[in-house]
Amino acid sequence: MEYLVAAVGDRIQAETIYTDLEKAGFPQENLRIFGTGYQTAKDFDLEDPNENAKQRAFRMMTWLIPFGFFGGVTFNAITGLQTFPWAGVTGNQVIGGILGAGSGALGGVLASGGLGAVLRFGDSRTYRDRLAGGEYLLVIEGSRFQLADILPIVRRARPLSLQTLQGRA
Repeated sequence: MEYLVAAVGDRIQAETIYTDLEKAGFPQENLRIFGTGYQTAKDFDLEDPNENAKQRAFRMMTWLIPFGFFGGVTFNAITGLQTFPWAGVTGNQVIGGILGAGSGALGGVLASGGLGAVLRFGDSRTYRDRLAGGEYLLVIEGSRFQLADILPIVRRARPLSLQTLQGRA
């Protein structure tokens, strides 16, 4: 099961999307509104986008760091660069590997969207922060195909944020 989470600025916009989805025949039991006058943040048990971004960054880094290390060592061995003459051939290859591993870590963070979680910008704002700021969340539960069918309806309302999340097994 997947979830489509739309953050909107006011109650009327949330209710409009809800009504449009009902008119389109989407099951009412799969629609939930969170915010003032509706369900609260305590009732909201979906995963935090910051946590998801951190997990993606960690998974990316677990294979990019070793790949970067070996890439750095290989690059230094092929080119024969002696950037640090005091370190010798092996030392320069190790330093190249360490620099490559650092590049792999940076690439893992940037490629996975982890930078938004670290710097707290964009869609990485937590759902609780959005609710505390007076925004409303419309959570739509369904299969990937159901969510793809209703996505144009939700986008027509121009939500502040729109995210698709995997359900917990």
